[in-house]
Amino acid sequence: MKLVADPTNRHLLDDWQRDFPVISRPFKVLAEDTGLSEDEVIARLSHLQRNGTITRVGGTCAPNTLSASTLAAVAAPIDEIDRYAQIINEELGVNHSYEREDDWNIWFVVTGPDREHVNQALARIERRTGSRVLDLRLVRPFNVDLGFRMTGTTAPKNTFIPKPADMSAIIAGDREVMHALTRGLEIVAEPYAALSAALGRSEEDILTRITALSDAGILSRLGVIVRHRALGWRSNAMVVWDIDHDRITEAGPQLATLPGVTLCYERQPVNGTWPYRLYSMIHAKSREDAQAVLASAANLPGLRDVPHKALFSTRCFRQTGAMIAANKVAAE
Repeated sequence: MKLVADPTNRHLLDDWQRDFPVISRPFKVLAEDTGLSEDEVIARLSHLQRNGTITRVGGTCAPNTLSASTLAAVAAPIDEIDRYAQIINEELGVNHSYEREDDWNIWFVVTGPDREHVNQALARIERRTGSRVLDLRLVRPFNVDLGFRMTGTTAPKNTFIPKPADMSAIIAGDREVMHALTRGLEIVAEPYAALSAALGRSEEDILTRITALSDAGILSRLGVIVRHRALGWRSNAMVVWDIDHDRITEAGPQLATLPGVTLCYERQPVNGTWPYRLYSMIHAKSREDAQAVLASAANLPGLRDVPHKALFSTRCFRQTGAMIAANKVAAE
């Protein structure tokens, strides 16, 4: 576990995982907040990125707004897990992939500029592995914002219930802006100027569009994105619940606001193969802590006596930003 011993670094990581300033010199705001100089803030965040404590300073895109995505799984033979994982990660739109404790043992998220891109990626994976791929499409999100507190508690910090995205706010060029944000801003004094230069646009235009996308709920978070495993949240469990669609209307919000539950979605089941509709993520510092959160979840009014199972993660193969625009992402 990578401890963040320096109190100033803890403050930077704790308080700036969202609401990153959308102004020409955003790191000046962080400097004023921490009592450092702008150069010192930039140096600290650059170092934290180099040593793997944070992945980027950037954004996350509300699912299925400017891009398409799905959760998928394959049942890899035990002696072929590494080969399957390599095949899956050769798809540039795969931004998360994990080995989990289940017969369906490799789970991954496929993203792309549209649904056809996702479909083609799934088809290639199915063809190359020779195994069926579960396509578990999003129905509705209840909690999609992931953040982790560095001090004061072992539980992830409070998360935010998503507001409906206003798709009418999208205009030409927004996809390229969101793609750049999900890959990460340059950690320099004027990161939006660097972004605008890369896109051949004015900084004023970029700042205006980022604000508009945030206000519309399409840019769901802008801030410091930490590597939760490196910081101690190593017990990662995806809990799936076999519950009817109508009951999820009550149970989903209860589960989404439970301390320790970091993500919560309804997804389409696969008839005859995978009946689970409600998904929740638990991130904890130990398996025991995760199981305690699960016990609390199973005791919620909307989830009592609901069949469920916890798929603990054993390996992380990839964790990066989503693919929003085609042909601009290199494998990481």
